Amino acid sequence: MALWRRDPDSSDRTEPRVYIRAFTPPGTLEQTVGFYERLLGVEADLRTPYPEKGLSLATVGAFLIIEGEEEVTGPFRATHGTLLVDDVTGYLHRLEAGGAVITDPPVDVPTGVGFTARHPDGTVVEYVHHRPQPHER
Repeated sequence: MALWRRDPDSSDRTEPRVYIRAFTPPGTLEQTVGFYERLLGVEADLRTPYPEKGLSLATVGAFLIIEGEEEVTGPFRATHGTLLVDDVTGYLHRLEAGGAVITDPPVDVPTGVGFTARHPDGTVVEYVHHRPQPHER
């Protein structure tokens, strides 16, 4: 599977897109994507391998579907949700100023840049911004 997405650049987003995480074992991504497409009446708008983490990802509506072995997906299950934002930098600064703990600092991911923070109330959120990759330009 190669990276494919309907919109490769989130820099023009005026508000975050919230993703609910759904986990599925290896070999079931297509079946799970099909379920959510039928349930929501929309098509998947992102599919990407994440070989550095041993995962494959897809998004359908408000769902981020994460395919991988249980031992690989375990650490990702501690995150309550994902926000697709225009630029992670502003969120990083506001979170730090607001007392959040950056549990995973910003890193390049297959779709752009992401980081994870634990909010003062204990909620753990991944923040990601998308940018076009070389093959998408």
